[in-house]
Amino acid sequence: MVIHKEPVAEIRKYVDDMGLDTTIMYDMAHVLGIAGDYFQKPFEEGAEIVTGSTHKTFFGSQRGIVAMNYKEDELKYGLWETVERRAFPGSVSNHHLGTQLGLLMAAYEMNEFKDAYQKAIITNAKNFAKALKAEGLNVCGDPANDYTETHQVLVSVGYGEGPEIATRLENNNIVVNYQATPDEEGFTASGALRMGVSEMTRFGFGEAEFKKLAALMADCILRNKDISEDVSRLRADYTKMHYCFDDKEFLEALESFAGKIGF
Repeated sequence: MVIHKEPVAEIRKYVDDMGLDTTIMYDMAHVLGIAGDYFQKPFEEGAEIVTGSTHKTFFGSQRGIVAMNYKEDELKYGLWETVERRAFPGSVSNHHLGTQLGLLMAAYEMNEFKDAYQKAIITNAKNFAKALKAEGLNVCGDPANDYTETHQVLVSVGYGEGPEIATRLENNNIVVNYQATPDEEGFTASGALRMGVSEMTRFGFGEAEFKKLAALMADCILRNKDISEDVSRLRADYTKMHYCFDDKEFLEALESFAGKIGF
C-alpha cells in the first residue's frame, strides 16, 4: 500500500554515508502518474532504477516500464544492459503494438495534462480521506498530512472484516480492494479497505462529489444501508473523461508523431 512518500533521499544518504555498494531501485507501480512536483522525483533523490505500471495513476494501456539513471561509461551500465536482455528477449515474447500505441497516446496526454491532473489527484485524495473521517470512518494515515500523500486512501473496518465489507460495497456499485494493515498477519486477516481516486478524478469528481461518496460509503459500511441506487445516480452525472485529448487534439498528436517517425 502507498499512502505516503518513500524517503528515497534518506536512503541514498544512508547508503553513501555507510560507503555501501548498493543499487537503489524504486518501484513506482502505483504512483508513476504523480511523479514530479506533486509527489517525488526519484532519480533526482538518488534512485538508480525505477519500475512502474502504466494503468494506475499513469493512465493508459496495461503495461510496465523499467528506467535507469546510468551513463554508458559507468560500471553499473552493465547492470542496465542485463536488465534489457532479461526483459527482451528473456521475458517478453513481443511488444504488443496495440497496447503500445495506447501507451504512446497516454504518454502524450500525461505530458500535456499532468500538472492539472496530478494536482487534482492529490487534492481529491486528501479531501476524500477527510470526508470519510468526518463521516465516522477510521481512516488510516497521518492526520497532519490529511491521511495521504498519494492517490490512495485506506480505511480500517476491523480485523478480518475487509473482504465482507468490500463485497457489500461492490453489491452497492462501489469497487474497492480489501487490504491487510501492517498490524495484521496477512490477507486472510484483512481489516482495511484500499481506495484510489484516479478514475473518478478523470471522470470529473471534485471535493463535493467525493464528500457525497464518503457519506454514501459510511451509510453502507457503518449502517449496512442499501446505497446502490444513490451511487448509480451520482455516477450517471459523470461520464465524460477529462485530462485527455478531444478528437481535434488527438489528430494533431498523431500528425506530430507521424512527422517524427518520417511519415
